[in-house]
Amino acid sequence: MAPAEQDALAVREQLFHERVRECIICTLLFASLYILCHFVITHFKKHTDFAAVHDDEDAAVNRIALGLCTFTLAVALGAVLLLPFSIISNEVLLSFPQNYYIQWLNGSLVHGLWNLVFLFSNLSLVFLMPFAYFFTESEGFAGSKKGIMARVYETSVVLLLLTLLVLGMVWVASAIVGNDAASRQSLYDLWEYYLPYLYSCISLFGVLLLLLCTPFGLSTMFTVTGKLLVKPRLLEDVDEQLSCTRLEEAAVSRRI
Repeated sequence: MAPAEQDALAVREQLFHERVRECIICTLLFASLYILCHFVITHFKKHTDFAAVHDDEDAAVNRIALGLCTFTLAVALGAVLLLPFSIISNEVLLSFPQNYYIQWLNGSLVHGLWNLVFLFSNLSLVFLMPFAYFFTESEGFAGSKKGIMARVYETSVVLLLLTLLVLGMVWVASAIVGNDAASRQSLYDLWEYYLPYLYSCISLFGVLLLLLCTPFGLSTMFTVTGKLLVKPRLLEDVDEQLSCTRLEEAAVSRRI
C-alpha cells in the first residue's frame, strides 16, 4: 500500500473514532439529562397524574405522555446548558492545551451538540409537545374501536390539521411582511428556511410572553420574600418599646 493511501486510511480511521466518541458522549449527556428530568417531573407531579389510573389504556397513554414531556424537558435543559458548556470547554482547552484526556472537548463536539439541540428542539416544539397534549385528550373517533391505535389516529389527524393551520398563518405572515418571490421560495425549503423561520417566530412569541410575565413574577417573588423574612431589629428604639410596654402594663393593671 502506498504511503498516501496509508495516510488517507489513517485519517479516515481517526475521523471514524472521533465520530464514535462524539456519539457516545452525546448519548451519555442526553441520558443523564433525561434521567434528571424524569426525577424532576415525577417529584413535582400530582399523585393523580401519570399514575393511579384503573384503566390500562389510560395508564399507557399517561406513560407515553410522560416520556414525551421528559424528552422535551431534557432537550430544553440541554439548550440552556449548551452555551455555558461551550464557554467552559473552551476555557479548559485554553488552560490545558497539551492534556490528552480533555482533547475530546473540541469544536466538533460542540458543533455536533448545537446541531442536535436545534434538531430536537424543532422536533419537540412542532411534533412531540402537541402530540403529547392531544394524545392525552383523545378518545378515538366516534364509532371506531377503542384502543391505543384509535387515539393515535385521532391525535395524528388533529396534529395534521394544526400543522396546516400553522403553515397557513406563516404563509399569511410572510405575505404581509414581504410579498416577493424570494420570501415565497424560502418557505418551500422546509429544512433550510422554513423550520428556522417558524422556530424564530415561536421564540419571539415566547420572549414577548416572558417580558409580559416577568414583572408580575418579580413582584410576587418580592412579596413572598418579604412575608417570609424577618425584619432586622437593629434600628428599633428600645426606649420607645419599653414605654409602650409600661403603658400596656398600666392599662392591664387598671382593668384588673
